[in-house]
Amino acid sequence: MQFLRTLFWVVVAVVAVIFATKNWTTTQINLWGGIVADVKLPVLLLIAFLAGLLPPSILYLATRWRMRRRLDQAERTIAELRPVPMPPLTPATATDTAFPSTGSEPITTTGYAPLPSGPGAS
Repeated sequence: MQFLRTLFWVVVAVVAVIFATKNWTTTQINLWGGIVADVKLPVLLLIAFLAGLLPPSILYLATRWRMRRRLDQAERTIAELRPVPMPPLTPATATDTAFPSTGSEPITTTGYAPLPSGPGAS
């Protein structure tokens, strides 16, 4: 496939060189304000080709830049919404220092405060 691509561009280059050598004549261009420019025909065609290629190239680059920004934003949103895996739980031991106990208050597993007890509790 690479060979065919190289062959195609070699043929295009040879045709362009043959065209340029056969048509190497001076052409007059009437510009604004009465200015007349003498330009070789292949150079004029190359300038016209590049002038026609410029706007679509700018449009392509701008669209590619905008789509890349949208894709990056979507990837960031997906990364934010993806759940973070939790590490496996290990059984608590008496020497666990994550939640130290002071010894004066009972440890509850329900998450609620213990009910008051004693003579004044109702």
